[in-house]
Amino acid sequence: MSTTGIELKTRRRGLAEAVELVSSMRFAITLLVMVAIAAIIGTVMKQNQASPDYVNQFGPFWFEIFRKLGLYTVYSAWWFLAMLAILIVSTSLCIARNAPKMLRDMRSWRESVREESLRNFHHKTEWTAAGSPVALASRTAQRLGNAGYRVKLVDKPNGVLVAAKKGAGNKFGYIFAHSAIVVILLGGLLDSDLPIRFQQWFMGKTPYMGAGLISQIPPQHRLGLGNPSFRGNTMIPEGQNSSTAILQQANGVLVQELPFTIHLNKFIVDFYSTGMPRLFASEVVIRDHETGKSFPASIKVNQPLIYRGVAVYQSGIEDGGSKLKLTGYPMTGSSDKAFAIEGEVGGATELKPAELQRAGGAYTIEWSGFRAFNVENTKEGQDTRDVKKGESFNEQFARTLSQHTGSAAKNANNKDLRNVGPSVQYKLRDSTGQAREFMNYMQPVTLEGAQVYLAGVRNNPGDQFSYLRIPADDQHSVREWMRLRAALADPALREEAARRYAERAMPQSRDAQSKLDPALARQLEESAAKTLAIFAGDGKGGSGGYVAVSQFLERIPPAEQEKAANVFMKMLNGVMWELWQAAHVHAGEPPVEPSEAHGRFLQLATNALSDSFFYGAPVYLSLEDFTEVKASVLQVTRSPGKKVVYLGCLLLVMGIFAMFYIRERRIWVWVKEQDGDAHALMAMSTQRKTLDFEREFDDLKNRLPQAEQIGVS
Repeated sequence: MSTTGIELKTRRRGLAEAVELVSSMRFAITLLVMVAIAAIIGTVMKQNQASPDYVNQFGPFWFEIFRKLGLYTVYSAWWFLAMLAILIVSTSLCIARNAPKMLRDMRSWRESVREESLRNFHHKTEWTAAGSPVALASRTAQRLGNAGYRVKLVDKPNGVLVAAKKGAGNKFGYIFAHSAIVVILLGGLLDSDLPIRFQQWFMGKTPYMGAGLISQIPPQHRLGLGNPSFRGNTMIPEGQNSSTAILQQANGVLVQELPFTIHLNKFIVDFYSTGMPRLFASEVVIRDHETGKSFPASIKVNQPLIYRGVAVYQSGIEDGGSKLKLTGYPMTGSSDKAFAIEGEVGGATELKPAELQRAGGAYTIEWSGFRAFNVENTKEGQDTRDVKKGESFNEQFARTLSQHTGSAAKNANNKDLRNVGPSVQYKLRDSTGQAREFMNYMQPVTLEGAQVYLAGVRNNPGDQFSYLRIPADDQHSVREWMRLRAALADPALREEAARRYAERAMPQSRDAQSKLDPALARQLEESAAKTLAIFAGDGKGGSGGYVAVSQFLERIPPAEQEKAANVFMKMLNGVMWELWQAAHVHAGEPPVEPSEAHGRFLQLATNALSDSFFYGAPVYLSLEDFTEVKASVLQVTRSPGKKVVYLGCLLLVMGIFAMFYIRERRIWVWVKEQDGDAHALMAMSTQRKTLDFEREFDDLKNRLPQAEQIGVS
């Protein structure tokens, strides 16, 4: 044999071994496990999110690794699509190799069986009957036919073979089940991003990474009406139109043209008595671009509109550009002068009041959201001012701080839900480009028996909001708290408050017959002023509030800290009251009347002042009025693979049914002449031996010989 022939034979053998490996069960199971692992990753990790969200969640190092692995778009990653394609090839080869054998076996009667081999079967029986072997074979075949078997008589050299079979369709189960895998995977590929990837690879389509109007996006970032598969979203404010959908990509967006225009007449939101939303519905008008025909439609949750092969689902609600009117209050400096400001959701407003310029320059407000309804859990809990036994003073301050900031509704098991009114969400960006996100409620919320305004703040979009609780005053506003905040930042008012505190405290500490000690009064005034200065953040630590108090007390010997803390807090409460009175006098208003309600307000105000050092904004914006403009978020999909997947599911059900509920049974009866009579040897087999099979064999074993009325062996 020549060298060329040997090489050709070796190549053929290698190809055959490769085909056998790819079409083997172990190879398919390995691929299925890998696909399952990838699906778990795609389920656990949120897909198609903005890159900054992943950077904030995983950090720059792991963000880059996960990005290169395609974990942010698992179901459209090249390696995932490659696994699906290989699994299709593997299963198809398995079907191509085994289906012809199964079909031949289904048609085969296995008539080449020998009498000796039948005697080796576990399930067998013998009997004799009067008459010829041909007559006995015919009667046996008739009785097996009556039992539901297909029968064939085969002449043998020394007798007649009755071959019978039943349940041969069992093998269709294997063919249908494997075909279902191929069909479902093909349907999944049709509905995947593969058609879009092909357009990006071969037709020059690229994601758009800029900003601006959709109508001005260049053609290379647009997908035409011929795109066979897509899944995108469109947001339509009330009274406006949309004829495109936005497809999120890892590095931008693609614009999908639609064969019709959607005009949103009205967005309807209905609520339960608890305030939870009950119904989202979009009243729209559809105008066909090709025919010009228009018709009204209603799109509800789980009730999509399907037109021209495109399904439109109700996905959510967003703000469509609500008009906002707010009042701004400085959060730094000694001024409490408020100013009016207006904005529109989706836009930006320059913030340049003179009092804010001194706090660090110009700021830009980016209005990101407005909600007219907020359903919160507001059941009253325990008073957060309680002090636990065994805690150090610093631990008490830390716990108090964590209780005053955090979730707006802390009790997760509480089932009391209430609509707490409108809220506005915005980002405050400084001149360096750094921004923090804020969310303020328009109305006060009753928490722990007191009405407070919730002012949320977070550094990253993935974080939860932490809330500053500003107590509402007698006029249900934040003005008194803002006045107290400004007074705390004013050294002159702090000195005045310390003097008033010393004058009020000294008569209570001296004998009525003695004279006022000027040195003691001066010492008390200085202590009160220092207490306010520490709380205001003018101490050496640079911070303010309870954190500054904690840092100050750390310099005191541990054995004396608790006593010093009690004295400090008592003095702080007293001098804060005087500071509030001094602020009223400074504003030309009458002093505050002592009462339990005002004492409670002052305590909450002091807590809020301590927390305000973590607020991180030079201004607090209070929502005063709004004109809501709702926008409907619609998911627009074209899924040609949906019907293919349905077909695959039908095949899978049929295949499973055939495999588990159809049992293949085969019977051979060898009939020959013996001592002038007809002798029959019956053997029966099946792929799975079950109790039903045993009962059926026993039934045939008894009925067939008894019908001949001759002995059984």
